[in-house]
Amino acid sequence: MVNLDALIFLVLLVVVICFFRRLSNTVFFIAIFDIFLRILTFLKYNTIPEIKSFIAKYFPESIPNIIGKYAKDDLYTILVWAYVILMIIFLFYIVRIFIRKKKF
Repeated sequence: MVNLDALIFLVLLVVVICFFRRLSNTVFFIAIFDIFLRILTFLKYNTIPEIKSFIAKYFPESIPNIIGKYAKDDLYTILVWAYVILMIIFLFYIVRIFIRKKKF
């Protein structure tokens, strides 16, 4: 059986890569997707049981959680390090945007 969480993420990632074709857009997509999942995780642990069960059933907690569900051992380590490198690149982009927008 195909698991939809990884499939949806991969399809969206391929669409972003094909449509935008820039590393920065891909990095922003991955960060936005992960932040969205982490907000849902917060809501899962801090809301009523009906919402908690819906979110727990249909949404993973984060991108590393998706990686951990389908990859083991060395592949997991490589993919999580790739994720961390992408998050470092995202942080670099955000800091650069913040510095450029600075108005003193």
